[in-house]
Amino acid sequence: MPLKIQNPILPGFHPDPSICRVGDEYYIVNSSFEWFPGVPIHHSRDLVNWRLIGHALTRPSQLDLRGVVDSGGVWAPSLSFADGQFWLVYTNVRTCGMGRPFKDIKIFLTTSKDILGPWAEPVELNSIGFDPSLFHDDDGRKWLANMMWDFRKGRSRFAGIVVQEYDHPQRRLIGPMTNILAKPVLTEGPNLYKRDGWYYLMLAEGGTGWNHGISMARSRNVTGPYELDPQEFVLTSRDDASLPLQKAGHGELVATRFGEWYLAHLASRPVMPERRCVLGRETCLQKMTWSVDGWLRLAQGGTHPRVEDPAPSSLPETPWPALPVRDDFASEKLDASWSSLRVPVNESWLALKERPGWLCLRGRDSLHSLFEQSLIARRVQHFRFIAGTCLEYSPTHFTQMAGLICYYDTRTHFYLRVTHDEARGKILGIVLTDDGNYDELAASEIAINDWKKIHLRAGIDFQRLQFSGSPDGKNWQTVGPVLDASKLSDDYGQGPHFTGAMVGLCAQDVGGTRATADFDYFDYQPVTT
Repeated sequence: MPLKIQNPILPGFHPDPSICRVGDEYYIVNSSFEWFPGVPIHHSRDLVNWRLIGHALTRPSQLDLRGVVDSGGVWAPSLSFADGQFWLVYTNVRTCGMGRPFKDIKIFLTTSKDILGPWAEPVELNSIGFDPSLFHDDDGRKWLANMMWDFRKGRSRFAGIVVQEYDHPQRRLIGPMTNILAKPVLTEGPNLYKRDGWYYLMLAEGGTGWNHGISMARSRNVTGPYELDPQEFVLTSRDDASLPLQKAGHGELVATRFGEWYLAHLASRPVMPERRCVLGRETCLQKMTWSVDGWLRLAQGGTHPRVEDPAPSSLPETPWPALPVRDDFASEKLDASWSSLRVPVNESWLALKERPGWLCLRGRDSLHSLFEQSLIARRVQHFRFIAGTCLEYSPTHFTQMAGLICYYDTRTHFYLRVTHDEARGKILGIVLTDDGNYDELAASEIAINDWKKIHLRAGIDFQRLQFSGSPDGKNWQTVGPVLDASKLSDDYGQGPHFTGAMVGLCAQDVGGTRATADFDYFDYQPVTT
């Protein structure tokens, strides 16, 4: 039976895919926003089976996220391969938000001979806009393309797509900046390709929400003028709310060695009835073709993304070993599936060697902090799952907390935490922040002074979240009411949201004593029945 691509190929929080082929190896990188390390890298040999192999930005000198706003940080990285090395351009957005005229953007370039690194110290390019990509022309010249942001009163914020030549020996942009295309809509995510003497400009259009799509233009010269594709969109789901893949847009092209073309793009799968995308923006792949008049089209026809599409007939299936769903913290290095908020993991706040087989978190800032949180989390990749952990923790003050968290950002999260109460001693209960509003579900708190080990569990079933606890991992009791898990999404609350739901472990000590919580394991089990 022919091999099929099943979309999304990267489920959960994997937006803004950039795809690159080197020989018979394929790589995808994605936006990582405020999470560290930055820019996850996935690898495939058949475009069907993908595995996480690491991250590109692993040092603060490459990525300074301290203080960046929620959904700021790394936007739309773009990966390419030329001259025997990988090239990665990326944006660090420090300010964003509805009604704010400025974004305080910096665009960087880093290179590496090996996809696994080490990646070089970055070169700062410009700050004119976001969504950069680097085009390597066949004459050896290189061009940076990105959208231009206009903060001026009464102007369109999306002021056009600009290109400028990059001189790598000088490590800087040279020559004039040229605005090659301006449309009266939200136009971003530019990528340049060359085929049959044409320069093709691929664009993300309509904003990265329900009106998203991919459009094209072309020119005989890299700096224009560009003519628009007579078909408004190459790909979109904006005109059909019943499609399983919504928000389809922002993509990049790749061709196999045998001339088969594919488009990696983002899409979301909403949870009903609220139509909220808890899994965030995910990565999908569509088979493409070129029309007789030289325009890019979906191989299956139309403009709608498909859940199932043909895999390359020229590539043999190459599955990877199944990943473990439980982490017993047996290694001295944290698994690549974990991310931390804004700052890298180091032994000052996370230890795997002090107590072998345990992860020790020293409490630091509150869950509302943009600076030094002691929190690690992994992406939620299923609509139904159970996540659990076991910790040993003896807080002595109400400022000390630790536990299991279902997290979207500092403004929206649900937290099953252990803390100390002056009257009752050690207690287990829920605190949450709902679109910036902090709350404590005091009625659901239980005293657990006789629990030496504290087993915690979060069960999500589409929009329903139920926490529970146990002293032995066998006899469980629910903690608190059923909560609305659909709030952990791009589509809930004020301001722009671009990430996805995460689940993980954390500890706080806002009194500054850095009390330590020891975690025995973390388990993430999809529910398939």
